[in-house]
Amino acid sequence: MSESRKAVSPIAFEPEALSRIADALDRLAPPVGVAPDFAAADAFVWHAEDARLAPVARVNRVDLALLKGIDRVRDLLRENTERFARGFPANNALLWGARGMGKSSLVKAVHATVNAGLGAQAGALKLVEIHREDIDGLPELMTLLRGAADRFIVFCDDLSFDAADTSYKSLKAVLEGGIEGRPENVILYATSNRRHLMSRDIMENERSTAINPGEAVEEKVSLSDRFGLWLGFHRCSQDEYLAMVAGYVSFFGIPADAEETRREALEWAATRGARSGRVAWQYVQDLAGRLEVKLSGPGTGA
Repeated sequence: MSESRKAVSPIAFEPEALSRIADALDRLAPPVGVAPDFAAADAFVWHAEDARLAPVARVNRVDLALLKGIDRVRDLLRENTERFARGFPANNALLWGARGMGKSSLVKAVHATVNAGLGAQAGALKLVEIHREDIDGLPELMTLLRGAADRFIVFCDDLSFDAADTSYKSLKAVLEGGIEGRPENVILYATSNRRHLMSRDIMENERSTAINPGEAVEEKVSLSDRFGLWLGFHRCSQDEYLAMVAGYVSFFGIPADAEETRREALEWAATRGARSGRVAWQYVQDLAGRLEVKLSGPGTGA
């Protein structure tokens, strides 16, 4: 028999070697999600890489009363959240529009306000933040939250998709189309600068290169339609911007002259070419720093 046709004997492993191989395979296997202690905090951050919810001891947010110029959308989101927190039907919400006008701040402020108003159940409404790059992990997160005693707002800030991105399919399935559907104790809130979650350039490009232009972007555009509540945020007027500044100055007790503050705030906005809640907050931080006043409350994430 030639050398090439000789039978190969099976390799014999010692028990210790087999044990080491098994341990190595266990380490390479995907981590098993551990049920979190939801009583540990009112807010959590989802880490998809190891299927873990990390509690947030202190959420970076502002008082709901400090959010000016967005009264209508504020009331709509608060009412929707209150219905959900009390176990009644409510809609997923897409907060879209101008940058810096308080979209993410509103979500966090409404969560705190509604939670505080639940009486004996205060703290039972949890806020879970999922990062844009972890959208593919949404189904796994839903599995973890499904059946828990608490209710959850799953929140994604600055959500958008580019032409080659397919992770939107995970979000689409959770919003409405999956076999299991969205858990009864979960609602999704997202913020975006784009009403349809994708840029106009991408939409036009796909229409111009597709065999059927009408269907080219329908799948992605229909994603935003699955949010039952659309809340638009628009650039604020000068009066609204000044009201934001005055609200912060009063809330933090900053001893500043009203007329001087008004003049400085307008100049601050002019140098940045924009008026928004974020610009107002940035001016107030500068003012407080110059006057050596500590801001006792948390900053804004507008």
